[in-house]
This record gives sequence, structure tokens and C-alpha cells, in this order.
Amino acid sequence: MTPRPIEIIGGGLAGLALGCALRREGVEVTLHEAGDYPRHRVCGEFIAGLRPATIARLGLGPMLAGAIEHRRVAWFLRNAPPHSHTLPAPAIALSRFALDARLAATFTALGGDLRLRSRVAAVEPRAGRVFATGRRRQTASPWLGLKLHAHGLSLAQDLEMHLGENCYVGLARIEDGGVNVCGLFRRGLAAGTGATLLLNCLRAAGLAALADRIARARIDPASVCAVAGVAFDRRPPPTTRLCLGDTLAMIPPFTGNGMAMAFQSAELALAPLLAYARGTAPWAEALRAAQRAQRNKFRMRLVSADALHPFLLGRRRQRWLAALGRARLLPFRPLFAALH
Repeated sequence: MTPRPIEIIGGGLAGLALGCALRREGVEVTLHEAGDYPRHRVCGEFIAGLRPATIARLGLGPMLAGAIEHRRVAWFLRNAPPHSHTLPAPAIALSRFALDARLAATFTALGGDLRLRSRVAAVEPRAGRVFATGRRRQTASPWLGLKLHAHGLSLAQDLEMHLGENCYVGLARIEDGGVNVCGLFRRGLAAGTGATLLLNCLRAAGLAALADRIARARIDPASVCAVAGVAFDRRPPPTTRLCLGDTLAMIPPFTGNGMAMAFQSAELALAPLLAYARGTAPWAEALRAAQRAQRNKFRMRLVSADALHPFLLGRRRQRWLAALGRARLLPFRPLFAALH
């Protein structure tokens, strides 16, 4: 029996990883991507909680070649001494510019039908259709994501997290000696364009010293990007849709788990989709199986991250975090352990 085809809407990490895995199993896959490759995306480019089993199941090893391994994190609250800790398991960092392009090239090499600059309007759920369209956008969202790559920027540890007024910013070493600088800011914090906007937001948030460090580095202007309407919408997607990655749920970015969740959601959908494609399960059964696996895998980590997220943004709650850090009572280690 010829396998039933699968259609994937969205060519981010989840859509591409799933497409590659399905093609390795001989399934016909059409993938629609609104943009092109390679390109920069607003992303922490720091992957925590990605198990070797997931890497092997999705065949991600060659795509992650050259990734930087990270173990130590330093947390900064304005001018307070940093609190450092070791991650329960090593994390890896690789730019989306490189990773997305590698995944796309692998998908086409495996015989996948990749349709670039293809916007599928008014898409309805149907058998064999998967939604991996990225973050849910909300025009009323107060959050803005900004990102750039810098060279010649030294870090206190493998990773730095800086907490400011209504913002937090992560710095992670990536390939080729670069550092990814990515932050979540309240909209309207400052004005400007390009890298100037990020630097102005840092200064307005009380992180002038960090802004000065970045300004002295060599900023890659092509890497500067922004995304508005960032939403942490916990409403489940419609039960009629099989959703992956940020389309399914977006975990607060301080966890570094968003990229891992994208890959994990693809892994969880793979077996049900193969059963449907091979004719051993109807679509409704495959859909329910994938959704059930996703709920069981992600529910507790999303709840835990959501509970901690507000403490990273407000001045008063940040003081509590600083006090807990000095007392070595910060719950970040249990949280990062839960990401697995």
C-alpha cells in the first residue's frame, strides 16, 4: 500500500524535523513555508532539555554539528553580584540561521516537496494536515522580542541571563565565535530601529552596563530582527488540528526549552502520523494519540515555567529572586530538570 501523504504548514524546527523523519520512512510530504532560507529569527538559540533519544529518533545529529555545549549559567539582576549555577544536563546552542537551513536542505535531499514563499490562506483542518505555523500572535500582547548576533563579546559564563525592568535578556555563545543576544521587552519601553532599538530598550530597563558591553562588540546588522505580539497563550489549540512547536504552546523563553519542545512535539506526532500514513489508524485516532502524548509531555513544564515567569519581570519580584539566589534557594535547577 502506498503511504498516505502528509501536508505540513510551516517550515520552522518542528515542521522541518517532522518532514525529514516522515521522508525517511517513505511518506510523501509537502511542506509550505511562508519565508525562505537561510534567515534569522528571534530566538534564544539555546536548547535545554533535548534528549539524545529525540536527536536519534529525528535524525538530528548532522544538523546539530558544530553546536556549542553549555553547562554554566550566570544570572544578573542589575548591579547585584551574579548568581551562577550548573545546568542539570548540558545544553547546546546553534543559530537558527544555520539550523533551519540545514533542516531544509536535508528535507529536500530526502525527496520532500518544500514550497517556499508559500502562504496557505484560510487553511482548514483535514486528514493528514499538520500545523506548525509558529507563535500565536496577539495584537494586544504587551511583549516585544528582539535579537542580534555580536562578535568579540566575552561572557561571565557559558550563558548569561539579565533581569531588567519589564524585560529579561539572554546571551549565549553560538558557532563561529558569535554570541546570540535575545530579549523579551515590554512594548513601548524605548524607541529606535535595528540594533539601536535593542540597546535603547536595555538602557530604559536599567541594563545600561549590558547595553554598553554589546555596543562595544561587533554587531552583525543582518542578524538584527524583532517580533511583536509575543503571546504566552495557554488555551489549547482546536481539537480538530494537529499542532506542533509554538503553534501548540509557547513556553517562556527564559527556560531555553522552546527549541527542544519543537523537536519533541515532532517526535510525539511521528508514530501516530506513520500509523495514519500506512493505513493502520484513521486520522481521528492518530490525531487523538498525538494530542494526548503532547498533553502528557508538556503540561507540567508549562505550568511550572508560567508560575516562575512573572518573577523575572517586575522589580519587586526580582528582589525576591535575588534574595533566593543569595540563599541558594532558587528553583531553577528543579525547573531545568523538569524540562527533560
